[in-house]
Amino acid sequence: MATEPPIDDVTDSTPPGGSDIAPISIVDEMKTSYLDYAMSVIVARALPDVRDGLKPVHRRILFACQEAGYVAGRPYRKSSRIVGDVMGKYHPHGDSAIYDALARMTQPWSMRVPLIDGQGNFGSMDPDPPAAMRYTEARLAKVANFLLGDIDKDTVNFQPNYDASESEPQVLPARFPNLLVNGAGGIAVGMATNIPPHNLGEVLGACRAYIADPAISSEGLMEYVKGPDFPTGAQILGQSGIRSAYTTGRGSIMMRSKYTVEEGRGDRRSIVLTEIPYQVGKSGLVEKIAEAAKDKRIEGVSDIRDESSRAGVRIVIDLKRDATPEVVLNQLWRHTPAQSSFPANMLAIRSGRPETLTLRDFIESFIRFREEVITRRSKFELLKARERAHLLLGLVVAVTNLDEVVKLIRGSASPAVAREKLLEREWPMEQIRSYIALVEAVEPQKSDKVYRLSDAQVRAILELRLHRLTALGRDEIGNELEGLAKNIGELLEILANRARLYEVMREEFDEVEAEFVTPRVTELAAAADGIEDEDLIEREDMVITVTLAGYIKRTPLAIFREQKRGGKGRAGMATKEEDAVTNLFVTSTHNPVLFFSNLGRVYRMKVWRLPEGGPNTKGRPMVNLLPLAEGETISTVLPLPEDEETWGGLHIMFATAHGTVRRNSMAAFTNIPSNGKIAMRFGAGTTEEVEADESDEQADPTDRLISVELLTEGDDVLLATRHGKAIRFMATDVREFQSRTSTGVRGVRLQPGDEVISMSILHRMGTTQEEREAYLRFAPWKGEKEGECSLSQERLAELAEGEQFILTITENGYGKRSSAYEYRRTNRGGQGITNIDTSERNGCVVASFPVQQGEQLMLVTDQGKMIRTTVGSIRIAGRNTMGVTIFKVANNEHVVSVAKIDESDEEELELEGGDEIAPTPDAVIGESELEQPVDPEPSDPEGE
Repeated sequence: MATEPPIDDVTDSTPPGGSDIAPISIVDEMKTSYLDYAMSVIVARALPDVRDGLKPVHRRILFACQEAGYVAGRPYRKSSRIVGDVMGKYHPHGDSAIYDALARMTQPWSMRVPLIDGQGNFGSMDPDPPAAMRYTEARLAKVANFLLGDIDKDTVNFQPNYDASESEPQVLPARFPNLLVNGAGGIAVGMATNIPPHNLGEVLGACRAYIADPAISSEGLMEYVKGPDFPTGAQILGQSGIRSAYTTGRGSIMMRSKYTVEEGRGDRRSIVLTEIPYQVGKSGLVEKIAEAAKDKRIEGVSDIRDESSRAGVRIVIDLKRDATPEVVLNQLWRHTPAQSSFPANMLAIRSGRPETLTLRDFIESFIRFREEVITRRSKFELLKARERAHLLLGLVVAVTNLDEVVKLIRGSASPAVAREKLLEREWPMEQIRSYIALVEAVEPQKSDKVYRLSDAQVRAILELRLHRLTALGRDEIGNELEGLAKNIGELLEILANRARLYEVMREEFDEVEAEFVTPRVTELAAAADGIEDEDLIEREDMVITVTLAGYIKRTPLAIFREQKRGGKGRAGMATKEEDAVTNLFVTSTHNPVLFFSNLGRVYRMKVWRLPEGGPNTKGRPMVNLLPLAEGETISTVLPLPEDEETWGGLHIMFATAHGTVRRNSMAAFTNIPSNGKIAMRFGAGTTEEVEADESDEQADPTDRLISVELLTEGDDVLLATRHGKAIRFMATDVREFQSRTSTGVRGVRLQPGDEVISMSILHRMGTTQEEREAYLRFAPWKGEKEGECSLSQERLAELAEGEQFILTITENGYGKRSSAYEYRRTNRGGQGITNIDTSERNGCVVASFPVQQGEQLMLVTDQGKMIRTTVGSIRIAGRNTMGVTIFKVANNEHVVSVAKIDESDEEELELEGGDEIAPTPDAVIGESELEQPVDPEPSDPEGE
């Protein structure tokens, strides 16, 4: 079996029959065809020309309208007629592409200076498509005259159309830099362009600056062109993207919507977007905002509405009562196209080739093009003026020698004979010398005695009308010659003097500027890169209030005003009948807060993220703020220092109601995910957790977390119980646990029915029992002092400076301050010593913690009332005393929570003359009933 020879791409065999078909390489053919196609798309379809800023389709639409007379001031014409003219004469492509290009040139939100004046529905910013071309009408806008003007004066080159039946301009003789003014966008083969629009006045200013200084740089031109001027307005953030685009041809320009914050009913506020970024669809933007709000990427949005009309854009974003507009806006910029970038790619056709251009390149190319246009126009007008002057000289000869010319023509047998006789005749120059002198530079004479007519002049004489033969006709010809002579002189000066040419160019810029320049609509704003939500929150002290039902809120501290002790307080929180305020503290908006749940999990949130509410609002459920499981509630809220660098030397101490304590390094709680993590275990737990448990105590499912505090290894821990006991021990008595799932060790041994109600952290002074006893007899706050003090004055002052006082408050509104020196340090696990007398008058203890003289107190009852008073108004008494009235509670009303407030936070709230300081407007304040501390101070029965 014979083997067929291999088939090559190219064969040398001659085709049979001597045909003119020649073999070619398919590889070469594909390369050639693809390159031809690519160059056709690049040069003749997708990229604009740097001179007039137009793609071929736009140029053909404008030229077709000009040729057909669809210009400003004339009636509108059906868009379908314009599209048909363009498609049939110049643009052999689909009608939809032509109509889309025409519609875009009518849209004021797409073009900074629209070139087509449309009538009908040409789409919207949503973006809705334009109506069908049979329903809309259009004509050239007035500004288009400055793109097409002088096109009939040989200012630009023409080329045959696709079938060589018509001629079309290769470029329009634009009088302003349309490419910069209206921008452009297009995708070619292997390249794309995206040029932003600019303000016409700024661009013309840059052109004048280049004329004045051709060596000016792009940076210098940026003094005139501040940046893009998008037709949709909005803002441009920063200068880096603009500078990069103008100096390198590429840059990312950040755009941001303009907005206002409007006040609504019921303390509600709304963010209203009034201008949106360029090329961002309005309806799509509204959908993206709604999706981001639904996905919780934008928090605090209650409703979104599009109220836009012909008056302008109006996108209304209603906020929830506790939302901060600045934070919502920051999330809006981050997660929606309300802030988006414009990727500038300054690519255009220059000298027949695609090039990435700088701002200077654009201006330079346009100025060079205008020089060429003005030069060609001047030459054309000069030629026409010379031709007209030449004809007028012949008419002057005829009018001056009228009788002889008429006689010669009447005596001729035919026009041809008359023509020959006129050409042969020599005419005396005496009577026409003055006219010849006007245009001598145009037509120098060989003889100064006689003048001979040319063929063109003879034809003009033969076609001359009789009314031009009068004396008035002679004067008209003379005046026209004078005007032509002046015009010719000016044209010659333009052609000979570049300075005069630039002067003409500036005059044309002034004409465009006077009629079409509008103020800038895009605002240039400072860069806002890297702004976090927290950076937009003002540092402010907040009162954090937590209720038994799990509601939480933050209220500015300045809302609350001070009262004397014994006052009845003001409404501090609206609670339901079955609810009660259980905890409050004061911290800054930038501080983090840890939330410890009854199931032993911990969550983290910044204060500013908590819902803000007034004194009479109840707040929001924490279950809506934190990812709590079913049956999980928050039991302890712990504020942390704002600076995380200070956390390294801190430990965190846990205390439970059953007297268990545990100490961990703060590093174990630095990184807390959004869904929280385990902090302490209550219950059996998994087998692995039980085996890894370092605790001495067994897990108790009935136990609960009472307090979590920060401390160092040099601090002491003070546990106070509901039945008036307290125990103080060193923090290091509780070893540091590595596991977060351990239950801990025993801190205090409780009597039946008793439980731990608070844990306080005390600073260690390093004193002996004798020093403490001696100091307590001669302390500065002591009234009567007997005998001599065994301590030196220096030691006494040192102990006084480091002295801490323990404030203890009972549920019936009584309390007292006692020196921390009275609480001796023991080993953990004991029963403790007496903290306060828990008689029937006092009731059980609700709070016990250290206070200082310069602090204020805020007490909260289970009925939602608050009172604010100073620590200094509470007397210092012995540890085992009954205390004085702090808060006069009503029947069946009990104090449930106490917080201390640094008086320096509001120095303006000082008591004057013993009077009460009035509350803020609308506060509910009861009558003030002051009690003197008449309670006895019995000796400590336990000898402690």
